[in-house]
Amino acid sequence: MLSAATRRQTFAYQSSTSITGRIVSSIRAFAATPQTGGPTSPIAQDGRHEVWREDIYDHDNEPKVKRRDGSVQVIEKLRGFINYQRNPEPYRDPKERLMDWGELNPTDEDPLRHTDVERKVQAARCMDCGTPFCQTHSGCPVHNLIPEWNNLVFAGRWNEAIERLHATNNFPEFTGRVCPAPCEGSCVAGLVDGPVTIKNIEYAIVDRAWNEGLIVPRIPKERTGMCVAVVGSGPAGLAAADELNQMGHKVTVYERADRIGGLLMYGIPNMKLEKETVDRRVNLLNEEGIEFVTNADIGKNVDVNELRANYDALVLTVGATKPRDLPVPGRELKGVHFAMEFLTKNQKRLLLTKEGKLESNWDKTNWLTAAGKDVIVIGGGDTGTDCIGTSMRHRCKSVTNFELMPQPPNERAPDNPWPQWPRVFGVDYGHAEVQAVFGKDPRVYSVMTKEFLGDEEGNLKALVTQNVEITDQGPKAVEGSEKEWPCDLCVLSMGFVSPEDYIMDDLGLDVDQRNNIHAVYGDFRTSVEGVFAGGDCRRGQSLVVWAINEGRGVAQACDEYLQSKRLEENDTRVSAFANLSSIPHSMI
Repeated sequence: MLSAATRRQTFAYQSSTSITGRIVSSIRAFAATPQTGGPTSPIAQDGRHEVWREDIYDHDNEPKVKRRDGSVQVIEKLRGFINYQRNPEPYRDPKERLMDWGELNPTDEDPLRHTDVERKVQAARCMDCGTPFCQTHSGCPVHNLIPEWNNLVFAGRWNEAIERLHATNNFPEFTGRVCPAPCEGSCVAGLVDGPVTIKNIEYAIVDRAWNEGLIVPRIPKERTGMCVAVVGSGPAGLAAADELNQMGHKVTVYERADRIGGLLMYGIPNMKLEKETVDRRVNLLNEEGIEFVTNADIGKNVDVNELRANYDALVLTVGATKPRDLPVPGRELKGVHFAMEFLTKNQKRLLLTKEGKLESNWDKTNWLTAAGKDVIVIGGGDTGTDCIGTSMRHRCKSVTNFELMPQPPNERAPDNPWPQWPRVFGVDYGHAEVQAVFGKDPRVYSVMTKEFLGDEEGNLKALVTQNVEITDQGPKAVEGSEKEWPCDLCVLSMGFVSPEDYIMDDLGLDVDQRNNIHAVYGDFRTSVEGVFAGGDCRRGQSLVVWAINEGRGVAQACDEYLQSKRLEENDTRVSAFANLSSIPHSMI
């Protein structure tokens, strides 16, 4: 017979699971309603929750919004995740955006852009969870205070929202545009319904703050007298420089390219991240006291050991820029290029065009164009999609995307549970653009390249593939499945293997088994005194948001080292003066 305590526990558990079950059933029932425009859908034809303003008195400024159950009431948050539907802000129409290099996100004047009312509705869906997985290690790498700024947006306190956003993220205008949003994959609401539109809310907060002049230079009140050189101006380098500068150290950032931004400037195309957005933040950092030096290739035209001798510490954030190659017959043919070469040359030409300097500065023999060509992109991911989108804007003849692995499932597999990043089939912006123009998805799964074929002049004309099956030993080519594909331009987008090694060799740094700079996460010290490493050169190829995490972390570790060094130097000076006191006055 069960004890009274056991019966109470069993009853409590059954009651809680029963309540949870009813909530889940309720949400799923509402989620089954049509997405837009239907008679029972809360989403109107304009793509936003339907707003009703009748019976609103002059003293009542709150609009009434249609809920999933069909009722029209004032926006509330207690049951927002049940009452309102996930409604992410859409990108501009594919056929419209293919006509320019402007950002995918709708402009302020675009009717697709969400209103403040819709932002409030979407923020109301945040459940304010007891354990917000969205900001844990499985969600946001910089641990954004997502429930906090969602609540502030719901309350209309946008000024405070940007403060809480900046508390953990140096550059939300970057992550709000280019991050794949692992936070949404970990959102608790996503267990039974669509997750909160966290990414949309993030860039809405920061864009509004820039427009309203809320983001201004923060000049450090005190300086420590310590100097730091940061090598590399990608997201990790900029985050490290920002943190170190605010700690009071004098920071100089060295960049080997002709513009500051690294991956943000040349590796991510304009339609995902306008370069004016990057320049705006860099200019702010410069006003705050950070010095930037371009065309400084440390280890080549600048001696790294000379740099060490002139600074109190050296922070390496050089990225993982050595691309993974495809060593098959015909690789040497003209027309086979790495993704970063393709994207960088395109972005440089675009920037020169905007500045009116193209004719005087552009080497046309260096130009990589997909115009009128059959393009094949080998490798998926964000970079592969960017190569697809760039080729489409060049007006390619066709574009195909090869992926080695099978097509992902439409829903999470048993070995991919929440709150892990959902490895499911999705359609990114480049795929949607190909679908809109050519009427089909560009991706071909379970295929590998066997060889490149060329013409008599050494130009690429086709490539041969084989189908692939996944075995316990890895991918295996299927004999007899060869197929020839016409191809004038092949872009290799298969990721990056490690940082380039000339800086590591000059400094004599230890490396790990993947040839990344060896430095323990959280400590970030390399094998050489006073030299720190963070970002992709330490971690390996990863997301922009992880680069920001690493930049903040390496700055903290470097600051601790500098503070210790500063104390030691002060102690040495004190000791020197103490020794002087023992010298007879007549000898001084």
